Amino acid sequence: MTREELEHIIRASADVTDQYEFVIVGSQSILGPVPHPEDVFTMSAEAHIYPLHTPELAEKIEGALGESSHFHDTYGYGYYAQGVGP
Repeated sequence: MTREELEHIIRASADVTDQYEFVIVGSQSILGPVPHPEDVFTMSAEAHIYPLHTPELAEKIEGALGESSHFHDTYGYGYYAQGVGP
């Protein structure tokens, strides 16, 4: 996953949840401070994400943007969001 793809997931998560602050956990969190890391750090297809103030809305992200969702299918199975908790 590239930083641009992660930014797309964040924007789509905002649309789904009406929230605008998110926590990214796991390997994709490196894309915040390091926008263009070595290729080994961009191999993952999923971003683990939850809304900062309403983590329970991670389920909405998972349903709308998760693996095998319309979002995932639309982007050629290239990347997707995995809604997680804190």
